[in-house]
Amino acid sequence: MRPITLTAALFASLLAASLGPGLAGAAVPATAATPSLAPMLENVTPAVVNIYTRQVVEVQSPLAADPIFRHFFGMPLAPQRRESQSLGSGVIVDAERGHVLTNHHVVENATTVSVQLHDGRTVSAEFIGSDPATDIALIRIPVQNLRALALADSERLRVGDFVVAVGNPFGLGQTVTSGIVSAVGRSGLTGLGFQNFIQTDASINPGNSGGALVNLRGELVGINTASFNPRGSAAGNIGLGFAIPSNLAREVMRQLLVYGEVRRGSLGVELADLMPRFAEELGVPANTRGAIVTRVYRNAPGEAAGLRPGDVVTAIDGRRVENAQALRNVEGLLPVNQPVALSVQRGAQTLALRATLREQPRQLPGTDIDPRLGGALVGEMAARQREAGARGVMVVEVDPRSRAGQAGLRAGDRILGINGRRVENLNALRAALASPPPRLVLTVQRGAQQGELELR
Repeated sequence: MRPITLTAALFASLLAASLGPGLAGAAVPATAATPSLAPMLENVTPAVVNIYTRQVVEVQSPLAADPIFRHFFGMPLAPQRRESQSLGSGVIVDAERGHVLTNHHVVENATTVSVQLHDGRTVSAEFIGSDPATDIALIRIPVQNLRALALADSERLRVGDFVVAVGNPFGLGQTVTSGIVSAVGRSGLTGLGFQNFIQTDASINPGNSGGALVNLRGELVGINTASFNPRGSAAGNIGLGFAIPSNLAREVMRQLLVYGEVRRGSLGVELADLMPRFAEELGVPANTRGAIVTRVYRNAPGEAAGLRPGDVVTAIDGRRVENAQALRNVEGLLPVNQPVALSVQRGAQTLALRATLREQPRQLPGTDIDPRLGGALVGEMAARQREAGARGVMVVEVDPRSRAGQAGLRAGDRILGINGRRVENLNALRAALASPPPRLVLTVQRGAQQGELELR
């Protein structure tokens, strides 16, 4: 491991802290200790591990799609099995149980996961669980005498705080980089699920994923997950790295250990962005930012809290809401069955409401919604698909002999609307069919084509 290179700002800060305010500008005696992060890193680096995974994938030969080949040889080619490898990093957070936090995308679809410890030992890891929506995964290694990192309270992190990233970039081996917190609560990155990132200018490169972001006390404040460069990673680091806050990682880990999955709650409302023309119509102040409640589902947490169509949610649990997507993002990050505070603008009136998010089913049999959907299993879109702009309800499975199957519904279809009315999610589909209409026409997306399908 190469020693960390201190930036001028970091060196000055550490020097001022070690010498005191009255001596910060004085000459340093030859016998004075050189400011260094090495003592802190001696405790941190043994808790950061390298992760190597193997995936077996099936690749279909291009000849299998060739009609001339099939005509002459008359038999399909079996897909070829190929093995791919990937690498990343992880952080030991429980030395006694051997628990290691990493990114979901590091271990996704892995057939084997190997962990290399700081002392060079390599052991096989057991997969405990993961949450693709927040990109957190938890694995276990059967090793004694480990060193773990304490998780800091990431809510106390401030812009300008010094941080250090530790990981295994490009498979070079454990590497340390330093920087500051550039922003907190960052969201809006395409394709990254629920987001509440710490942004840092510490270098984060491929292989750093799942590694540690620590403060100067050596406490874990985040799990490194992504870097941003419009020209790709080959263009190098441009100082835009992102980490998952330790508080969020702690909650995901708790749920994975208790439930084996992450359970998310919902207010049970439909939302729209607050445009300037809507603000005028609703009578809210012109500078208001937030999400408009366009519908409140019956018996949902939003109804119990007193929300009404036309209300503008401006904050939830103290987090400012800029638009509808921001509110959905915060909803997905908050635990279920716990009260949350809502700041609401109702015309010129400002309200403080309380709601308790409840878990919503992610998949439902079609018969639970409408008999004409019998034989189909429908579910929510994946978080990454929603972040990329996809809307609607996925058709997960269809029995071809069933009522829905006979009508032409297929697995993989995406239901976008009911009788010309847009459907955003599973709740909206249930609400649209709460009073079954005499005629049921679905707007369906199938691949690149969109059309209408009547169910009888």
